[in-house]
Order: sequence, then structure tokens, then C-alpha cells
Amino acid sequence: MDELLEILDGLHPEVDFTTATGLIDNKVLDSFDIVTIISEVNDEFDVMIPADEIVPENFNSAEALYALITRLIED
Repeated sequence: MDELLEILDGLHPEVDFTTATGLIDNKVLDSFDIVTIISEVNDEFDVMIPADEIVPENFNSAEALYALITRLIED
């Protein structure tokens, strides 16, 4: 989780990603951020996020995104 928080903090250091929710719904993250996150997650965790998993529910919080990463690694 620490690696993911570093990625997110690099994009928006003003946001407390440990508690923030609604990152997509509240427009904290935009489409460019999502592309960057997907690329950096691929590099850091060696996991590809499929297009059908790129939905707001998976990016609305660091916890949700980490759950997605964990699930993809296990598959």
C-alpha cells in the first residue's frame, strides 16, 4: 500500500489519500491522472489493469485501487 500511496502523493501531494474517498466522483483525479496511475501501477506492481476494470469504483479511494491491484496480482 505504501508504494501506491507514493504514486498518488506524487500526483496530488495536497490530498490525504489514506482517508480520501470519492476521488473520481469529487473530481480529485482526472483522466490524465488515471492514465498515469495505470502506467505507474504497471511499473511498480507488474500488473496490467484491464479496460473493463477502469471504472470509478476502482479509483475512488486508495483502498479501492489497492484492492484491485491485489485482486489482479492474485489472478
